[in-house]
Amino acid sequence: MTTTTAAVVPAARTPLHKSLFAQVIAGLLAGILLGLVAPDFAKSLKVLSDAFLKLISMIVAPIVFCVVVHGIAGAGDLKKVGRVGVKALVYFEVMTTVALVLGLVLAWIVGPGHGMNVDVASLDAKALGQTADNAQKLQGGGISAFLLDVIPKTAFDALARNDVLQVLFFAVLFGASLSLVGGEKGRAVTEMIDALSTVLFKAMGLIVRVAPLGVMGAVAYTVARYGIGSLTQLLSLVALFYVAVALFVFGVLGAVMRLSGLSLWKFLAYLRAELTIVLGTASSDAVLPQIMRKLVHLGIKDSTVGLVVPTGYSFNLDAFSIYLTLAVVFIAQATNTPLSFGDLMLVLGVSLVTSKGAHGVPGSAIVILAATLNAVPAIPAIGLVLVLSVDWFIGMARALGNLIGNCVATVVVAAWEGDLDRERARRVLDGEAVADITGE
Repeated sequence: MTTTTAAVVPAARTPLHKSLFAQVIAGLLAGILLGLVAPDFAKSLKVLSDAFLKLISMIVAPIVFCVVVHGIAGAGDLKKVGRVGVKALVYFEVMTTVALVLGLVLAWIVGPGHGMNVDVASLDAKALGQTADNAQKLQGGGISAFLLDVIPKTAFDALARNDVLQVLFFAVLFGASLSLVGGEKGRAVTEMIDALSTVLFKAMGLIVRVAPLGVMGAVAYTVARYGIGSLTQLLSLVALFYVAVALFVFGVLGAVMRLSGLSLWKFLAYLRAELTIVLGTASSDAVLPQIMRKLVHLGIKDSTVGLVVPTGYSFNLDAFSIYLTLAVVFIAQATNTPLSFGDLMLVLGVSLVTSKGAHGVPGSAIVILAATLNAVPAIPAIGLVLVLSVDWFIGMARALGNLIGNCVATVVVAAWEGDLDRERARRVLDGEAVADITGE
């Protein structure tokens, strides 16, 4: 896809004041400072973060549609598209299982909840709001309801609600149909979508320019609202989760990247601006269009990027999976609830199901965690109150880990399918060519 491939320009030193990464870091530091010295004013800056996320949300669905449709129509081989989808799902399931087991094992060995001795009767159930009800509905629907929900009521409804998974489903169907039509009519529609994607990526470039303001607003609000010392009570859980994500990223994903012939460190450096935005906003949605553009620029076919990245946002939540089992065992330990080996296996089995499709659900981490607790009778679901106060801080690493896992998954599936230009990827990661994500 010629228009979604970021322009290759000679590597050159970007002036510091023009670097998106430097601007985002400056916004992050400014947010911390404002949160400390002017907390009341800082809380009002949350509107900047909300506005930035809404701007990104506005453009995600149409970009996903255009990239996927053009990629499939351009591939010409529907069997290949099917193979990529199957390989992606296999990889997602393996990595999700590894992440769930890692969280379970670390929580069991380290025991972050031991010694808290929380009396379940003392916990305020009102703090959960509608979370428990939403979790019951989610759990009661089961797999069949989830699969039906993937199919949109109408294509316009999916785009209007910005449901990425439904948009992806329609885009795959539309792209496959467009490929089968072929001929002059097929080329006309393909060229129109290609032109539309050019405009959308140009709009994305304009939105990216305000990312530093979005990060500043999010960080300023967080520091002012929760304070630096808000982690004290549950510091052990937060610290263990950050360590677990680091182990998964640099251990598991690092090994997977080496098998693909690329360096994880260089890969993370290549995505540093986007990762910083995610860290500041605690949302991987904030960089979805830029990430897709950069992965194509890296040397991965657009059809593979278009299929793997959006699907991974719902099916490949590595850091979220770690948190799910870690938090469940933590709550059991904090409330002095004994867990047998059978209970642990039940937690693992339930989590394999509930971890799917969490992306896009408001307060998804808490809702999915509540659904998991409701499915494990041995653990008091009210214990969910214990982790509410630190969910934002955990959410930053959760979004970061999920995004890194998705980007690595795209590289791995592309290498597996032969859709990765390794020579080009090495040149890009070595800084011999830089990506222009502003579309200029």
